[in-house]
Amino acid sequence: MGEGFRLLTQQIRNIAIIAHVDHGKTTLVDTMLHQSGIFRPNEAVVERVMDSNDLERERGITILAKNTALFFQGVKINIVDTPGHSDFGGEVERALRMVDGVLLLVDASEGPLPQTRYVLQKALAAKLPPIVVLNKIDRQDARPAEVLNEIYDLFIDLDATEDQLEFPVIYTNAKKGVAHRQIGDGSQDLLPLFEAIVNSIPAPAGDPEATLQLQVANLDYSDYLGRIAIGRVFNGAVHFGDDVAIAKLSGDLVRTRITKLYTFLGLEREEVQEVPAGDIVALAGVEGIQIGETITDPERPAPLERIVIDEPTIAIVLTVNTSPLAGREGQYVTSRHLRERLERELLTNVSIAVDWQDSTDTFRVLGRGELQLAILIETLRREGYELVAGKPQIVVRREKGKLLEPVELLVVDCPESFTGLVIETLGSRRGQMTKMVNHGSGRVRLELRIPSRRLIGLRSQLLTETRGTALLHSLFDGWTEYQGEMATRPTGVLVADRAGITTAYALNNLQSRGELFYGPGTEVYEGMIVGENSRADDIDVNVTKEKKQTNMRASVADEAIRLIPYRPLSLEQALDFIADDEYVEVTPKSIRLRKKILAANRRPKPWEKKQLAPTV
Repeated sequence: MGEGFRLLTQQIRNIAIIAHVDHGKTTLVDTMLHQSGIFRPNEAVVERVMDSNDLERERGITILAKNTALFFQGVKINIVDTPGHSDFGGEVERALRMVDGVLLLVDASEGPLPQTRYVLQKALAAKLPPIVVLNKIDRQDARPAEVLNEIYDLFIDLDATEDQLEFPVIYTNAKKGVAHRQIGDGSQDLLPLFEAIVNSIPAPAGDPEATLQLQVANLDYSDYLGRIAIGRVFNGAVHFGDDVAIAKLSGDLVRTRITKLYTFLGLEREEVQEVPAGDIVALAGVEGIQIGETITDPERPAPLERIVIDEPTIAIVLTVNTSPLAGREGQYVTSRHLRERLERELLTNVSIAVDWQDSTDTFRVLGRGELQLAILIETLRREGYELVAGKPQIVVRREKGKLLEPVELLVVDCPESFTGLVIETLGSRRGQMTKMVNHGSGRVRLELRIPSRRLIGLRSQLLTETRGTALLHSLFDGWTEYQGEMATRPTGVLVADRAGITTAYALNNLQSRGELFYGPGTEVYEGMIVGENSRADDIDVNVTKEKKQTNMRASVADEAIRLIPYRPLSLEQALDFIADDEYVEVTPKSIRLRKKILAANRRPKPWEKKQLAPTV
């Protein structure tokens, strides 16, 4: 049986492509699929074909881990394309359970960055053999030899074993679809990479005669088939029409029948009758299944250990839209709609959690970072939901009588001329510098440890101070003792004091007060924030005031009104900007800022806000 078992599984390789954000993972998968012959010659294929989500295409980042497969010389290679941003690290952790090796992709100029460290740490802990791929070797500032040394240092720093340190190195230009064993060796395609995968990544282990063990690592949904579970067959084999049991996380066994069975081929799912041990499968007929649960033999159940996901560090409160303009643009506006949608999100997104508050219309959503929560809110908005979001807050915990808060490893890459300004800004947020590197390319890299809550609003501030040239990357780095109260936003806001339509005449008179968020012709209501005050106090302003018309001829001609261009805020910028007593109102067509208490005469005065500040 042992010989047969080897023959059954040796023709499969399961790999995950892991890297920091924007180092070229999805582009490399594109060229691998093209060169493997998966697409027809006349088939229209978009760029970054694996980023199928609209938000992924707009932002140029991968948010959801996805599966594909290709064939090379008779060997099936299952590929999992993973996100590169630490906020979506839960996707990476799940993906690593399905594979037997990893392609660690590193930019030949930027070198290892925080997410590179994070994903590599997870892969080494799972004892997965790596293949190091140095991508973008065509960049003018590429420094492959130095970056390779940095990668070795990173492996040693993460306590890699001797076997893991003996990794093959491939040099690639993913955009052109070329891979080299040595730079300049004359290779014209990705053949060296395919050969490295087949020769260096072990065939999946597993006994086809043993009890069925299939762990679910991802979920999909079909209007026709219902819930679709995606996972890997660790032992045994699964057949179409099999009666199986779902080993729930609670310990219960639920019997069900497999109604559809698919494997992956390119971007498509191929319907099959049987899937052996070692392959990655999608199957239907498993209503109610959750990520981490095991599909097994009902007579001889053998559940696998559950997938462990890092805990969330940031929380945000979502509630129903209660503004005077509520219900005009959204299709789903009630707390019932919002609750049902969050319950659905929990089924497929294991890295977030929801604290169902005592109130029926308020939900506290916990996640890995601001970007993850902003993506969730943006997704709800595009699906037709109206909601209101509060300011992101950190998640704290208490151990041995001490209050702890999360701390992050922050890497800032900025031009030399802005180094002093960046260090000053980070110092005011209690960042502790651990490393400073100048590669001589005109840019400096700073590494710091900084409390997670100090990162809220930091990105927009640094981008403003460095004229959009700074790059920020952060990574959860453990817990530290709570460091006391933090200074809030230094500026106040301009708040509309009545409902109406903004006029150019009113806005022109307010320009000297601060920066405006809206132009003329915008509908506003009392309590809506229309701009940022240049001073620390909030000011109630009339933005609907019109010039009085009289029948008296003016002695001088009217001056032409020249409005300074206003600053529209994106969802992330709005979440960064708001204070504790403010909300972001999110509808399918609009993003508005507002006070929690709309009526000016009921709002607490500045000296009362201190008493109303949220306690940790």
